[in-house]
Amino acid sequence: MTATTTPTAAADPRSFQTFADFYPFYLGEHSNRTCRRLHFLGSTLALVCLGLLIATANAWWLLAGLLCGYGFAWLGHFGFEKNKPASFKRPLYSFMGDWVMYKDIWTGRIPF
Repeated sequence: MTATTTPTAAADPRSFQTFADFYPFYLGEHSNRTCRRLHFLGSTLALVCLGLLIATANAWWLLAGLLCGYGFAWLGHFGFEKNKPASFKRPLYSFMGDWVMYKDIWTGRIPF
């Protein structure tokens, strides 16, 4: 985790006014390494599905991408992190957080 990560599990995700305020909460909800790895895998597979959607124009790849992205993430939360995904209460910020965390894992800012 980064130095800016603070445990805020008791906070209501709807209380954050900006994404910059929300992201440390988001990282606190992803402290389990297996959960982060499952998010990373789901996001990678979702990007593959997006590429296949564009290449084939087959709308089933959109469904596959959503299932990969959310399925792996929710498995990580319910099975390993033991918390409820923030996407239920703050879907846009959670979606943004997924991709910022994905970038942060690729760049080494957050441990894989």
